[in-house]
Amino acid sequence: MSLKIDSNNSCSPKNDGDTIGRFFQRAIFLSFTIGVPFCIFKLLFGTTAIRTGRPDDLFLTITGGIVIVWALTDLMMNIGRSTLDLLHQPALFEFCIIAQAGRIFDKPRLFLAIDSLLTIGIICTMLWSGWITKLTVFESYLWYAATTLNLISLSVVAIYHEIQMTCPDIY
Repeated sequence: MSLKIDSNNSCSPKNDGDTIGRFFQRAIFLSFTIGVPFCIFKLLFGTTAIRTGRPDDLFLTITGGIVIVWALTDLMMNIGRSTLDLLHQPALFEFCIIAQAGRIFDKPRLFLAIDSLLTIGIICTMLWSGWITKLTVFESYLWYAATTLNLISLSVVAIYHEIQMTCPDIY
């Protein structure tokens, strides 16, 4: 990567390639900052649903179990995508089971967005139902870590894109 100074552009220096942009699109970055945190949110929701369920009403217990299986499947898929990315190998599967189902309709990105919407719904349910207070100390720290990682990465990518729009010759 070489840097050039352009005296006509206040946004210089210019980068020969968009290394940062490519990094933000790599599976390892996407998994670490979005996929794994979303799996943690799902896993904690499922665990809390089981913990909250009653013996005479199995709805929460069954729902919690389904969400845990969903979370663990997605976690394995994210780990697989990250591993293949680090090995510079193509992935023959998506980041999550819902996006994988989207391949049937040739719309994996749409289904990935649906998975994101469902996960954000899970986050909101945990917050608004008060279930967030039912997390153990360890689970709370997992929640904090997932939230911090996800939100900070979102902000860093937003700053990067804003710089790109404001100073397009920089990258």
